[in-house]
Amino acid sequence: MQPTVTRIAPSPTGDPHVGTAYIGLFNSVLARQGGGKFILRIEDTDQNRYVADSEKRIFQMMQWLGLTPDESPLQDGPNGPYRQSERTELYGQHAQQLVEGGHAYYAFETPDELTELREKAQASGTVIAVPSRDLDPEQAARRVAAGDAAVVRLKVPHDGETVVNDLLRDPIHFQNAEIDDKVLLKADGYPTYHLANVVDDHLMGVTDVVRAEEWITSTPIHVLLYRAFGWDAPRFAHMPLLRNADKSKISKRKNPTSVEWYMDQGYLPEAMLNFLATMGWTHPDGTEIFDLDEFQRTFKLEDVTLGGPVFDQDKLRWYNGKYLREVLSEEEVVKRLHDYLLAHKSELPLDDYFRAVTRLLIPRIEVFSDFLDKTGYYWSEDYPVNEKAQKAIDNARELLPELAGRLKNLPSFDAESISAMFHAFAEEKGLKLGKVMPPVRAAVAGTLESPDLPQMLEALGQERVVSRVERAGR
Repeated sequence: MQPTVTRIAPSPTGDPHVGTAYIGLFNSVLARQGGGKFILRIEDTDQNRYVADSEKRIFQMMQWLGLTPDESPLQDGPNGPYRQSERTELYGQHAQQLVEGGHAYYAFETPDELTELREKAQASGTVIAVPSRDLDPEQAARRVAAGDAAVVRLKVPHDGETVVNDLLRDPIHFQNAEIDDKVLLKADGYPTYHLANVVDDHLMGVTDVVRAEEWITSTPIHVLLYRAFGWDAPRFAHMPLLRNADKSKISKRKNPTSVEWYMDQGYLPEAMLNFLATMGWTHPDGTEIFDLDEFQRTFKLEDVTLGGPVFDQDKLRWYNGKYLREVLSEEEVVKRLHDYLLAHKSELPLDDYFRAVTRLLIPRIEVFSDFLDKTGYYWSEDYPVNEKAQKAIDNARELLPELAGRLKNLPSFDAESISAMFHAFAEEKGLKLGKVMPPVRAAVAGTLESPDLPQMLEALGQERVVSRVERAGR
């Protein structure tokens, strides 16, 4: 059986997109399943939209996700170069081949002429008719040789239909009369996506083109190009688009779409991959938490469902929390959290105190960026006291000095001893624990929302706790 070769071809035009990560995941897994290769090439032929550092950030995203390609501009390989801007001569040669074979033609229309032609076509409900199509090929070649500006357009047959076979759909029929003559090579010598991706996929031995369904309407152009070159077309599969909650196409107006945003918020790459794997696919056992190896073992392309999967940020947070609490070891969470905080200029020491605080917070955070917001009182005496906490302190002002004394005199400052002290104090005073513990929580944390109180006090340490309760009781 022929090894499966897949690819992604992101454009370096901005932030690394969750859609690239999503399509990259499925392409990577299919290549591994098929014993083949996963290629990453850079589609940088749109010089007007090119962003200088975007390519590097795409590589960083893929590295963070652990989706390492077998061939790319970084790894190189036998099919390089892997930047389309470094392959322009190749595209020019193939465009020329199509012109000479009668499958494409030089077109000389100016922008103003094209605007007029489009308006006429729109008014008549037809595709644009390009006059240059009817030029004598030798005459057109002489004009090009003389320096006239020209693009190369595909000569789409006027009759018949082009059928796109998609692994996830029934055959899709396109009437050729409704397909316009797409530009393949621009006047500046740069190719359009249509030419570049077909030439690259063929020369790089790509067997399966797995991409977002927004490319379906371009696929008949690509099928026609394969036919014109006399090449076998790869298998096509168009994945469902990621959607906002209102089912519109995912957009940064309604959802953060940059993977860097999720990295900066402290999401785990394993959780992101697990979440993306469920976009249009469900584990056959109904399992929600699974790693990349398990996904590779169980995934079948034909099981992808085409209803628009919703990129639900709350669900992604849920996945991330599950990984923090149930998948990663406590020590691994401590290490990753500390690395995250260091990268965000927070130089907390990686000591037993940090480990104790992290242990208490793991059940209470979903992503690492939650950590400092919930733990300010662990690191500083200058922590805010919210309104509810202040009210609890004010209502128990007379109890706090005595509670401080009891806490100070505990011979062993562990959670069990602290809990026993609170129970004994409440019983002695004829009070419910709800009148005894919240004021202490408010005094030491400035909030009534915090981890288990005896465990929190043990982590904070006797000296710090007593000092804070004494201060609140004055």
